[in-house]
Formats: sequence, C-alpha cells, structure tokens
Amino acid sequence: MNWRWPWQRRKEPKPAWIVRYLRRRGHRLSRRAEWALGWLETIVVAGGAAFLIISFVTVRMTVPTGSMIPTIMPGDSFFVDLISYYFREPDVGDVIVFWHVEEIRVTGVKPGSPAAEAGVQVGDHLMEVAEEPVPSVLTLKRRIQAAAGSILSLTLGRARVGQVRLELSVPAGADDLGDLGIEAKIRRARYVKRLIAVGGQEVWIGEGGRVYVDGEPLQVEPIASNIYWTRGPGMRYGIEPTLVPEGHYFVLGDNTMNSFDSRYWGFVPVEDFIGQPFFRVWPFSRFGPMNGYFWSSR
Repeated sequence: MNWRWPWQRRKEPKPAWIVRYLRRRGHRLSRRAEWALGWLETIVVAGGAAFLIISFVTVRMTVPTGSMIPTIMPGDSFFVDLISYYFREPDVGDVIVFWHVEEIRVTGVKPGSPAAEAGVQVGDHLMEVAEEPVPSVLTLKRRIQAAAGSILSLTLGRARVGQVRLELSVPAGADDLGDLGIEAKIRRARYVKRLIAVGGQEVWIGEGGRVYVDGEPLQVEPIASNIYWTRGPGMRYGIEPTLVPEGHYFVLGDNTMNSFDSRYWGFVPVEDFIGQPFFRVWPFSRFGPMNGYFWSSR
C-alpha cells in the first residue's frame, strides 16, 4: 500500500440514496446494479431540477414574427424571468410576455343545450363574445359570467359561410362554454409586446401616432420615439381615448405597422402575464441582457 499525505487521500463517494436504502433493507446488489441505480438517481434529480426551473424560475422562448422589430427580431431566442414579478409590478415601457388565445374551435355541441338551440355547429370558430374579441380564456369566462341569466351574442367563423352572428340564452350561474353546451379546443400562444398602460389609465394614440396616457404624452423610451399606426382595418382600441379596465394591460408591438396587439383585440388580464425577457441567447451577435436587466436598454 502506497503511503500518502492526508490531503492526497481521496474520499470514496457515497453510493446513491436508493442504493443505501436497499442495503439497509437487506438487499444485496451487484456493482453493475449499483452503478445503474446511481445514474438513475442523477437523471431523476436533474430532471426534477430542470422541471422546477422551467415551471417557476425561467423559460426559454423564440419569437417567430417581426411584431417587435427592431427590439426583437424574428428568430431571436431569450430567457423569460418568471420570478421577479412576484415582488414587483412590470413598468410601463417594459417588454412583457403573456398568454394569448389564438383560436377557439367548437369540437362538440350538446343536444338540447343553449348552444344547440342557437345554431352553433361543430367546426365553428369563436371570434367574438358580446361583440368583442376574446384575447384570453379568463376574458371569455368573465363575459359568460356577466351574461348569466340573459342573452349573449356570439360571432362565429364558419367554413364556406363566413361570419355568423348568433344569440343564445345563458343559464343562471353559467361559468364557461361547457355551461352553454359547447365543447371547444382552445389554442394559446405566448405573445411578446411592450406594456403601454395599466388598469385605470386612459390610453389614446393621437394625431401623428404619439401615445397619450391620461391626456399626457408618454415620455418613456422607446415609446416616445415610435409612431404608432392607427389606420389598419380591425383596429378598435386606443385609436380613440380608451379606458383600460382594472386588472388589465394595454400592449403594443414596436413594429407598429405589423403587430397584432391591443389595438385589435383589447386588453391582457394581469393573470395571463407570464414574465419579462431578460437574457438573449440567440443570435450570438446580440447575446446578453435585455429589457432593462443589468443596465441594458429597453
């Protein structure tokens, strides 16, 4: 046996927890079995840590469109901060990430239900509820609740027909589409836009494309430097003085002539806010912090 100084002696690593547990239970394992169980434990621990980080700390996101040019380019990939908004509210001018409903497709209609009596059909796409777009599952839920015991208008897109407007009776206590007799597949996506105004504020994109909040021009960069387009078909919010409902955000894209944003579909419920981009990882030419994090520009 070769003599070594104390600091040169290597300590044998502990066996995996599952191996130690099985040994205490009286099981005899081969070296190969212990090696396999050790790797299994490592994979489980790493997978659990990754799940917790993705669920509660950060998520990586890639932007497929040009709605935020020049701040975020198509194909840019970055990490989203999911933590800090628990301790502070996002500021006007920040880029934020939130859930947005892209499609509500009817997959079933219960016979004899209010939806069946009104003429809703399988395959219809729900476009408007109470004559307004549906940007959020929560928004849809609230409109159904508000119409409980009364009449609710639906605008549907129907193949080979176009838009169809129907009215149906909403049962007392109705809470969601299921209470109307509608089964639906709801497709959501993460959207990235810039926060312009919050609940209780009045927003208006005035002459020359400048943004006004509560009657004053918004001086936050880069909002103050952008010219926001207001003449596109389908725009209905913010092109006249518009009050943002409490608990909601008004958001716009930096590429103001090519952005599907609050001008078209209204407001983001605070509950649908996900987080804020904070570190760009692609392309490498713009690798680094973003959106005001670590002294980066907005």
